[in-house]
Formats: sequence, C-alpha cells, structure tokens
Amino acid sequence: MCVGDIIGPPGVEFIKKNLWRLRKENNIDCVVANGENSANGNGIDSKSATSVFESGADIITTGNHVWRKNDFHNFLDGNKFVLRPANYPAVCPGLGYNIINISGYKILFINLLGTIYMEPGLESPFVTADRIFIREKDAYDFAVIDIHAEATSEKNALARYIDGKNLRAGIIFGTHTHVQTSDEKILKNGAGYITDLGMTGSPDSILGVKSENIIQKFLTKMPVRFEVCESGQEIQGIICKIDTGNFKCAEIKRINFTEV
Repeated sequence: MCVGDIIGPPGVEFIKKNLWRLRKENNIDCVVANGENSANGNGIDSKSATSVFESGADIITTGNHVWRKNDFHNFLDGNKFVLRPANYPAVCPGLGYNIINISGYKILFINLLGTIYMEPGLESPFVTADRIFIREKDAYDFAVIDIHAEATSEKNALARYIDGKNLRAGIIFGTHTHVQTSDEKILKNGAGYITDLGMTGSPDSILGVKSENIIQKFLTKMPVRFEVCESGQEIQGIICKIDTGNFKCAEIKRINFTEV
C-alpha cells in the first residue's frame, strides 16, 4: 500500500486511527507513506515520523520539504526507514534509498525529486536512478520508487524510462501535488504506476490547507498564514499486488478511504 502525502497533525491522527485496520482488511504486507508534510507547520519531524511508523507504515518517503525542521536532520541519519530524495548531494543527512527485507523479500525503496519547477540545481533524477540501479544490480528482488515532482510529464517520463530498462521496478508512484490522478496502470515491462497518489488530508481543503487561506492568497497576493484543514479526512493512494514469480506488478488499485 502506497499512501499519499500526509498533511499535518490531522492527517497523522487519521493515519493513527485507521491504517492498521486498513492493513488487516486488505491483507497488506507493506506500507510506504510520504510524510514530508506531516509535521505541524509543514515539513517532517521526529514526532510525526514516529507516529506514522507506530500507526503502521514501514517506510516513509519525503520530498523538497524534508529540510524544514533542523532537528530532524539527526533523525534522518539514525533511521534507515525514512528516506530523503536520493538526488540531493551525498553530504546531506540521511539516505536516498535503502534495501529492506519485507516478508522475506528484499525491496529496494528509492526516493527521487523532480527538477522541473522545483530545484533545478539538483542532479537529474534520471542519472540518480541509473546510478542506484547499477550499484544495487543483484542486491534486491524488486523496487518501489517515489517520484516527488511537480510536472506530470517528468513523472511519466522517469517512470517509463525506469520501466523501459526492465530493472525490476515493481511500483513507481508520484507524490507532491496532493491531487490524486486517475491514470493507474501497469507499464510495458511490469511496473505498477500512478502519476500522483493524492494526499492524506481533508477533501474540504485546497491541498490540505484551509480553502479561505489559499483564496485570500490568490485575491490579495499578500503573505498569508496557511492553516491545515481539520474537517473530515481521507487516505488516498494505491494498493498493488506483486507477482513473486517475476516481481512484476500483477494488480494496481487506486484507493480513497474515509473513516467508517
């Protein structure tokens, strides 16, 4: 199960109340969740990361907001289950990818950051992906990749580039826009793909933030304090089945869970 960007304390609390139940009901072996917006006031911190893990996530991916909380840098260095984008310079804290044993299988988790409309000075995610796959060629069974990017074209291109090399990429998903896309599919060489998982946040919001804050920003162009919307919550993402005979995606299903 791949969970879209968790938005602030309300999103974390909703994950805490529902994720273990969803795991059991859907026979989920592994959960990867994007947590880069899970902390109070944006970013991610040790408190929100710990809560997400305790709630049932196995791996947390991040994105361009991973550095917002300075005290989280040491947490990154000490926890191999939280990833920051791999195409940041090697001197940055934490890991950009890791191979983790889940249910007896060696899964290569990779976090990549897009460069279009984001941080163009970073290493190309295409080059970064190539380097990782070459380095870990015989060390994993299949890969799960979070492409945290703004442009849908960049996510599509990178996913098809990786799948086209037949590198045992079982699941490739996009994050960052907080808007769930409806293009889930299995690519030519077997990778399950969706352009954006969506978010874990309020459907009554604009990208998880109170609508009135965003509208005021558009109307006035003045600085506005963004507040996380607390009304209602939902978990968006995908559930995939991996064929353990060939490690390709056998099924991909878009999900949108509200509390029952």
